[in-house]
Amino acid sequence: MTRAQQVGVVVGLVIVAALTFLRASDPQLMKQAREVAFDEYQRLAPRTFQDLPVRVVDIDEASLRELGQWPWPRDRMARLVDRLSQMGASAIAFDILFSEPDRLSPRTVVRDVAGIDPSLLERLPDNDEIFARSITGKPVVLGFALSNEGTDRPDIKAGFAFTGEPPFHAPPRIQSATPLRPQLEAAAAGLGHISLNPGDPSAVVRTVPLLLSDGEQLYPNLALEALRVAQGASTYVLADAPDVRDTITMIKIGAFVVPVTSAGELWLYVSPDRADRYISARTILAEDGTASGTDAAIQGSIVFIGTSAAGLQDIRTTALGENVPGVSLQAQIVEQILSGQFLSRPDWADGLEILSIAVAGTLLVFLTTFVSPAVALACGLSITALALAASWIAFLYGGLLFDPLAPIVSGSITHFAATAFRFLVIDRERREVRLAFGHYLSPSLLYRIEHTQNALRLGGDDRELTVMFVDVRNFTEISERLTPAEVVGFLNTFLDALSRHVIANEGTLDKFIGDSIMAFWNAPVDVADHPAKAVHAALAMRETLANLNAKDAFGFGPANTVGIGIGIHTGLACVGNMGAETHFNYSAVGDTVNVAARIETACKDVCFDILVSESTANRAPQYALLEAGALPLKGKSTRTRTFAVIGDDSIAVSAEFRDLKKLHAQTIDALASRSRAARKLLLAAKSKAAELPVNLTEFYRRISRRTEHFSHVSAQKEDKPAD
Repeated sequence: MTRAQQVGVVVGLVIVAALTFLRASDPQLMKQAREVAFDEYQRLAPRTFQDLPVRVVDIDEASLRELGQWPWPRDRMARLVDRLSQMGASAIAFDILFSEPDRLSPRTVVRDVAGIDPSLLERLPDNDEIFARSITGKPVVLGFALSNEGTDRPDIKAGFAFTGEPPFHAPPRIQSATPLRPQLEAAAAGLGHISLNPGDPSAVVRTVPLLLSDGEQLYPNLALEALRVAQGASTYVLADAPDVRDTITMIKIGAFVVPVTSAGELWLYVSPDRADRYISARTILAEDGTASGTDAAIQGSIVFIGTSAAGLQDIRTTALGENVPGVSLQAQIVEQILSGQFLSRPDWADGLEILSIAVAGTLLVFLTTFVSPAVALACGLSITALALAASWIAFLYGGLLFDPLAPIVSGSITHFAATAFRFLVIDRERREVRLAFGHYLSPSLLYRIEHTQNALRLGGDDRELTVMFVDVRNFTEISERLTPAEVVGFLNTFLDALSRHVIANEGTLDKFIGDSIMAFWNAPVDVADHPAKAVHAALAMRETLANLNAKDAFGFGPANTVGIGIGIHTGLACVGNMGAETHFNYSAVGDTVNVAARIETACKDVCFDILVSESTANRAPQYALLEAGALPLKGKSTRTRTFAVIGDDSIAVSAEFRDLKKLHAQTIDALASRSRAARKLLLAAKSKAAELPVNLTEFYRRISRRTEHFSHVSAQKEDKPAD
């Protein structure tokens, strides 16, 4: 293990420890992320709606339009109770507060009228008394809300039994409650709190406290009381965790057992909101009676009375993202208990998640440091998939809630940090080697070496290449005037400026040979239109050299400019790593390379700086090319047809070049046939060439001495490159 690897392991383990501690502290952001994940699970697999004996009598918009605005007089609420009782409701629970006197009561209305006989006032009906008489002896549960003022507590209508010590400090605290009308509180069969998520800043209702505590007494939830009253039960039985004080694990109500959190909260497992759950209050209060279907729905059902009217502001958000009346969540609590479909988060879930972060993070640190980031990434992805799958299966088949996000996010952070450290420190030496070789090899070759197995083995492949040779004209004369240091400075400036165009045009720099450059295209990776890109690089070299001469970048003075010769040929060559097992070069060999080198040498005889072979010219027809003759190249038994590269595609389509190309063709034909018109045509071509930005004076002056080069052109099957 290197020192860098040791440091990497230490740094990685410190990060894992920090992430483990962060999860153990469980900040609010992590809680929110975990809850959102559990919401998504419910959206993917919500609790299936079942037609259970639970209904909501909804004081909806239609009821308010027909029977008047809210609040309704309590004699109407009494009539509602009477109707429901007659229809056979097993329990009637009001998700409505009755804390103030009924302002619509006749006695209350007349009391403030001046001159009313007090004896008449006593004879007027009181709606609260009417409502109290209606609910007396009936299975009616009234709701109360929490308050931060006063010390009022509601009466307890049920008893509590405990399997251990009373867990009075486990549930959320109740400081005070909204007081109910005394006669209503006394007449009710049950009292329950209607607070769904007290103290929770989230708008989404995920857990509901089934019990509240003032430290000495427990107060049940409205739904819990409705279920107790419906069964005729008198006592709640609470179980606690063995050897753990002030915890609740289970609440038994009659025949039903409800698993809860240690604070006595129920994880809501909601079903989509359905119209089947609701019955409009106006239907129950209809003067002409109710339909038989409504009677059947109420018979034996636990009925919750509440409102969905938007103006009454009792709309809550469920884990499914639906906005529903608060009373429907009370109904869903009972539905969930009756169906036996519960969600729970085991006490050991936090420990398991913390342990998974520590173990997975440590594994990723060692894999990233000693194996490779790719293997670590594969393992990390596998861990992610496993965590997601395990969490989802536990939810789907066991109703268990395990957080998949904390291990996944922590593992991702650990992998990123370990990979970044390896890249910045452990792999620094590798990057330095790459940077060093980047001065000699093209980026494409470096990429091939890095991504191709056995890329550095000896051997080569036959493939079509476009090969270029570049050489300085009269280099011997230049070097005689310079010191060795000045020669090196000149070559560095020259080779750096021109070789850039090879790289820029997707070529591969093979080698520098003194004052010469050898490059090729289409290896080690395929390069589309490689002949055209080689010609484009040559034209860019011509322009760069002209700029260097114009700025006197070589320091030879304005009169002493530097010239070059460029030869390009396209053909089959062998390219690959060549040399010894311990020292080799990536290069190309073959006849194609030799032809390109000979064409570059022939630039001196032709008196032009860029010559390409016919095979290259045929593949780059968009450039401005002129016939340069079929040249006898050293070592070749047949002549090689060449073309002078005048300019790019913009020059090729210009009127000046088109005119010159016609004159040039006529001149070549005249020279080949030794026509007397050759001299006249040659002068015309020289004149027309002067209109182009390239100096062709010496090129045409030398043509008259090279008539034998053109006598072979007419014998070729193709007398010009394809347009």
